[in-house]
Amino acid sequence: MSTVAYITARGLFGRRRVLLLLPLPLLLIGLALICRAYDVSPDQWGQPVVQGLGLAVMLPVIALIVGTGVLGSEVDDGTIVHILTKPLARRDIVLAKLLVAAGVSALTSAIPLFVVGILADSVRFGLALAVGAAAGAIAYSALFLLLSLVTRRPVLLGLAYILVWEGLLGRFVSGTRVLSIEQYVISFADKIAPTGMLDGKVGIPVAIVMTVVFAIGGTIYAVNRLAAFSVAGETS
Repeated sequence: MSTVAYITARGLFGRRRVLLLLPLPLLLIGLALICRAYDVSPDQWGQPVVQGLGLAVMLPVIALIVGTGVLGSEVDDGTIVHILTKPLARRDIVLAKLLVAAGVSALTSAIPLFVVGILADSVRFGLALAVGAAAGAIAYSALFLLLSLVTRRPVLLGLAYILVWEGLLGRFVSGTRVLSIEQYVISFADKIAPTGMLDGKVGIPVAIVMTVVFAIGGTIYAVNRLAAFSVAGETS
């Protein structure tokens, strides 16, 4: 499993796709620094920057780029066949890919959110955002990795989930929030460091249970889906 994880990480950072991870974190920190430089009160810029950009856009988009890339590109170009012919359990392949996807997504998102949290409020708030981002990265990665195995358009479906389900329905239709990873992240961060900048719509018990459901359920389904692939790279 460690070999698969190493190859996955090397392949991920060796592609131009990794450059797509940089603009949003830089934009997030840049906006926070500009607001601080002009003495704009965090009450005015905190929620739109931290929640509106950081948690609602940066975190899921980074997880989408990485989560669909660690396995989806291999399915598309057929190189998945070389992995499937190795004496490796499908479970180990999926877990290795998920470990890399979640780790890269968590680090790329948590670090800028930690910095912005300090600029907006305090070190505690920065840590709260980082913890929430890490939990969200795991759930998002499991979902998007699964999408790369069940459809040829994982990025399109992932964007639909982020923009339509979480971005539109999640804000105006209360029943959809229970399936919104963004809401879980907000609830975690707000519980650790309560501020007026975050507006969580689900309770902590729901957030914990559903994060586990997304992470474990998505992983199990992905393992079963990968097991259905034949050596020819087609599903049975």
